[in-house]
Amino acid sequence: MEDKKTFYITTPIYYPSGNMHIGHTYTTVATDVFARCKRLQGYEVMFLTGTDEHGMKIEEKAKEAGVTPKEFVDSIVEGDHGVKALWKLMNISNDRYIRTTDAYHERAIQRIFKKMYDKGDIYKGKYEGLYCTPCESFWTESQLVDGKCPDCGREVKWAEEEAYFFRASKYAPAVRKLLTETDFLEPKSRVNEMVNNFLDCEGGLQDLCVSRTSFTWGIPVDFDPKHVVYVWLDALFNYVTALGYQNEEYDDMRFWPGVNIGGKEIVRFHSIYWPAFLMSMELPLPQKLYGHGWLVFEGKKMGKSTGNVVDPYLLAERYGVDALRFFLLRTFPFGSDGNFSNELLISCINTDLANDLGNLLSRSTAMVEKYFGGTLPAEQAEGPEDAPLLAVAEGLRERYAAAMDAFQPQTALTEVFTLIQRANKYIDETAPWALAKDMEANGARLARVLYNLIEACRVAGVLLSPFMPESCDKLFEQLGAPAEVRTWDSVAVWGGMPVGVPVRRGAALFPRIDVKTELAELEKIVAASQRKGPVIELEPQAEDEVDFDTFCKSDFRAVKVKDCQAVKKSDKLLRFTLDDGTGTDRQILSGIHKFYEPEQLIGKTLLAIVNLPPRKMMGLQSCGMLISAVHKVDGEEKLNLIMLDDAIPAGAKMC
Repeated sequence: MEDKKTFYITTPIYYPSGNMHIGHTYTTVATDVFARCKRLQGYEVMFLTGTDEHGMKIEEKAKEAGVTPKEFVDSIVEGDHGVKALWKLMNISNDRYIRTTDAYHERAIQRIFKKMYDKGDIYKGKYEGLYCTPCESFWTESQLVDGKCPDCGREVKWAEEEAYFFRASKYAPAVRKLLTETDFLEPKSRVNEMVNNFLDCEGGLQDLCVSRTSFTWGIPVDFDPKHVVYVWLDALFNYVTALGYQNEEYDDMRFWPGVNIGGKEIVRFHSIYWPAFLMSMELPLPQKLYGHGWLVFEGKKMGKSTGNVVDPYLLAERYGVDALRFFLLRTFPFGSDGNFSNELLISCINTDLANDLGNLLSRSTAMVEKYFGGTLPAEQAEGPEDAPLLAVAEGLRERYAAAMDAFQPQTALTEVFTLIQRANKYIDETAPWALAKDMEANGARLARVLYNLIEACRVAGVLLSPFMPESCDKLFEQLGAPAEVRTWDSVAVWGGMPVGVPVRRGAALFPRIDVKTELAELEKIVAASQRKGPVIELEPQAEDEVDFDTFCKSDFRAVKVKDCQAVKKSDKLLRFTLDDGTGTDRQILSGIHKFYEPEQLIGKTLLAIVNLPPRKMMGLQSCGMLISAVHKVDGEEKLNLIMLDDAIPAGAKMC
């Protein structure tokens, strides 16, 4: 039997200095869709994602959090709402997950560094230049924007330290040829930027700093341990160490070379230094580097460094994982920036998923149930209205495959939805409800019309399955489609759906969303999430003035709690036995049981006003009042007794 063709695809390995946002999700979902598509087509796929866990920024973040760097990254990668949890939620089908703190990767990087050094491609020198800690990037003065990092807009700082350098300049001609004479980097708009700004700029391509001594959180250079490997050399080689290069963990280099997917902000390192590293190690270059555009929010790039993020957990849990996956790739051309908005997301769900796809499936299955009891007969009659629908289906699989091979998922989806929209129009043209009025005359024709609609749903479902795997499984269940007609081969020609299968209308795959109500609710959620802290409400200050002599008549004393008991038959009252310094115990009742348990207060020194007239509460006499502070937090009442230093003696007067 012929071996399957292999396909290797990777996301970038993400920097876990904070939780993932919708931009990371966009990249990972897109990569997942490409991987699923290749599996559907019969390839043996290796899909890699992971995290880049070393560097100064992680070291500083961990210090701020009071934990070790490893503890810090573990919490973000493995923890609740962490990276792995998000990819599980988003139904990401990665075959392997690499962390640069994995022991096998660290050993491999040390071996790679030493080989480059022995070859003369790495040498020791001194780094002097501008450095952006949030981006872990070095910049020249000319590359700054308004004197700040061109990627995140943060301040850069001058850095001087002993360092090892990689002879990138040695490989500049070969890299330039790779970029300008091949299709290695796409979209093509990225090529001129890389060549003009980094290869043909004044001074040409500079050698790259590949070690640091100013921090310790990194892979030690084993022959010079005061140095740690700089994150980009450490990070980029993950794509081959995860396959077993220079380590004994795996033996999967047969998948290399592969396709690297990433946002345009990392194209510089992936298109210039990554090929140069591979040339140094005499390894094959990647098949493709695709630098997609950014999702922007209110005109600004999303990112942890800029503090501008959209929470994918909120969106996935609110609208469904498949709806979010679909929206990200249906709405934005993959090579260009896309302006994210909640309105756009809801509109996409309502228009494409609820109206077009959902409506087609619901109407088609409902009519099969209504007119044929859920099973289409074999006797069917073709009609002239069939031709336009079949013309759209003709060659659809090949057009879809060409778009996916060109890393244009939006175009592939447009092809599928052309079929879906044409099928909805076909319903209006054929008017099945009119045909059903005379089943004896029109039954065979009606059966063919409904068969074509069910077949359109099936073909669309197969091609949409990489984008919305769970929803397409539900679609196939409603159609009664057996496993053999859910395959890539089965959509090569029209008519793969067998007759006689049970067709059953199910719940709506994507219910419509009330736009106005939903946007208002989202505004509340976003406003709450953006607050710096809880909303605190204070009682307004009294407007009535109290003259000084009247105030002076109030006798505030320190009191010590000798005993405290809950009052029977009362949910609120506590009964205090207090030492007020007079030698006679004082009893005060206070309605604070909601906020304190009696045992919490015994022995405490409190503040009381002791010259109020006695009053009875639940049949018990209360002589005075304990002083508390009250406020509301997010609408909930909070009360704190005023507690004094225990060194203050009972009976001391407050003034």
